Amino acid sequence: MTDEDDVKKSKSKEVCGYPLSIFFIVVNEFCERFSYYGMRAVLVLYFRYFLRFDDDLATSIYHTFVALCYLTPILGAIVADSWLGKFKTIIYLSIVYAIGQVVMAVSAIHDITDTDRDGTPDNLTLHIVLSMVGLLLIALGTGGIKPCVAAFGGDQFQDHQAKQRSTFFSVFYLCINGGSLLSTIITPILRGQECGIHSQQKCYPLAFGVPAALMVVALVVFIIGSGMYHKTEPQGNIMLDVCKCIGFAIKNRFRHRSSSYPKRTHWMDWAEEKHEKLLIAQIKMVLKVLFLYIPLPMFWTLFDQKGSRWTLQATTMDGNFGSLILQPDQMQTVNPILILTLVPIMDSVVYPLIKKCGLNFTPLRRMTVGMFLAAMAFVAAALVQIQIDKTLPTFPSSSQSQLKLLNMGSIPLTVTLPNNDPFVIEAATASANYLTFEEESIQVSFQSPAISRTISLAKNKRQTLLIPSNLSAPMWEVTDDVMAKPEQGANAIRFVNGMAGAVNVSTFGSIDYSSASNYSLISNGKATFIITNGANTCKYSREFGFGSSYTLLIPSHFVWGLTCSESISGVEDIQPNSFHMGWQIPQYFLITCGEVVFSVTGLEFSYSQAPSNMKAVLQAGWLFTVAIGNFIVLIVAEIAQIEEQWAEFVLFASLLVAVCVIFSIMAYFYTYMDPAEIEAQFRDKDGTEESDKEELQMQKKDFVDHHNEDDEAKQSKM
Repeated sequence: MTDEDDVKKSKSKEVCGYPLSIFFIVVNEFCERFSYYGMRAVLVLYFRYFLRFDDDLATSIYHTFVALCYLTPILGAIVADSWLGKFKTIIYLSIVYAIGQVVMAVSAIHDITDTDRDGTPDNLTLHIVLSMVGLLLIALGTGGIKPCVAAFGGDQFQDHQAKQRSTFFSVFYLCINGGSLLSTIITPILRGQECGIHSQQKCYPLAFGVPAALMVVALVVFIIGSGMYHKTEPQGNIMLDVCKCIGFAIKNRFRHRSSSYPKRTHWMDWAEEKHEKLLIAQIKMVLKVLFLYIPLPMFWTLFDQKGSRWTLQATTMDGNFGSLILQPDQMQTVNPILILTLVPIMDSVVYPLIKKCGLNFTPLRRMTVGMFLAAMAFVAAALVQIQIDKTLPTFPSSSQSQLKLLNMGSIPLTVTLPNNDPFVIEAATASANYLTFEEESIQVSFQSPAISRTISLAKNKRQTLLIPSNLSAPMWEVTDDVMAKPEQGANAIRFVNGMAGAVNVSTFGSIDYSSASNYSLISNGKATFIITNGANTCKYSREFGFGSSYTLLIPSHFVWGLTCSESISGVEDIQPNSFHMGWQIPQYFLITCGEVVFSVTGLEFSYSQAPSNMKAVLQAGWLFTVAIGNFIVLIVAEIAQIEEQWAEFVLFASLLVAVCVIFSIMAYFYTYMDPAEIEAQFRDKDGTEESDKEELQMQKKDFVDHHNEDDEAKQSKM
């Protein structure tokens, strides 16, 4: 650092011993993290329910985006250190970032292409293109500024402010977790609202719009403080020097591959002809750590599925926590809450206790335990999925049909169907379950009165036979029922009119005699419907859970009056989500414990084993393992095509256990280093060589000077 830099820093304003400029940086980081994690929290549901991707494609696109977010920091670091500097890099890429967030918010406005105003976009291609462009800009922006903001904040402190600098970094990372926690609580709530110009749908524009607004705020706040910042000039990027040195070593080794050339201790020694021995020794130390990074991507493969597979799993669960209703994407808040709780517990209680027990819990052993805990988290997720699958309906195959019988009359009916024993359907109720048939048509017989009807069935469909109170009626209606669990925890509801005249039901419209209305999606909670025939009105209320389907029957013996709602019966076609979302907490607890033990320890270990000027290289390598881990999810989701979700969870857990064993073997043979000591040895050698060179140079100089004096004497004599 030059004297001029010290003068500039000393002139910067201070508050409570801290440079005023860092307050702008801290606010900027909080807003940026809120923007990123808020958008990411609802992203997989946006793919699934707005863009209509299936689970595998939604998961693949989500993890591709996350992988890009962890690849672009390498580009951002090179641009900042070699070309623009940290300040300009943050400004320019934040603009790109904010534009990407705005584009994402615009892509979620269904009214843009909803020409028929039915609440569904008519041109999904436009929305997909906009969202992909937006995500690409966001990945470039968030990844590009990731390595710059914290380092830029550290540049604002003078050498005597080491304590304040340390406090700044603590507050900085607190802002990261605070922004993550608040955004994963707020944006799912915004998504759960309904908004729109012509039709009301889930409010993804608001869920993306608020993070976009926060990113604009982050940019404006950062620009406001520009006059107070200490801005260092680009001084070159060590990663480029490392790549050049490794490239030269490989090329030089290939040129001298003949056995006639003597072997060297390490393949990096082939770079000695062009590069300093100190740099080569530093790269050797880094490569030794990077070799240990090879198994690490599998941990991130499991860890980052919190925002994809686990969120999709939560959509099939019951989020009712009494007075609190959790959205599926809000379960991700468990992770930052546990991080803020577990980090101090691990540092102040668990690790000291293990040390007191006389156990040598080295960093590499901690990382091994972290990987094992993550694998156990996916075993827990598989067990949860097995229980969920037991509650899911079994739909007919392409060669089957399923039928349910609904008795709209006021007397019980005894029914006989092919390959089934006779059974009784009580008045104003339906058969207990759907009955599966292979035939294209079946004979339905009643004992009293003795009547038979031939009913045609549709393959690969669920249907309900509406049995009128007058069995002699010429037409019996067969309705098509829902063939999938209602999305986003909504409830598919319809009314059936068994009365002798038409009725009008709020939300559903007019329903003729012995007919069914269309389905409407109703949110969880209490819903109230108004039934009227023009002269009379009846109010009917009912509580709904998550993900159910009901047929609400207005029976033939319905009577208007104060107790009219008591005669309306509900037939459960698809049971609501009954397995509680709280059962996901154990898997979140295990994965977060794994993260604390693995990630924090891994960074600490890497920094302790790397030379002082190679921290950025290891940071790039660490982020690269995260990106590779997300690409592994992409490969498994698209190629493996495992039908059972629990089996996929078990596969990931098994892979991580296998990798965990490999990593433990690698860790066993790893020898810990002291980079400072190794660097000092090479500096001493270089110093000795340099002094020898200087002495030799002085001798040469004396010889030349003496020789010149002799020449001058000879010339004067001549």
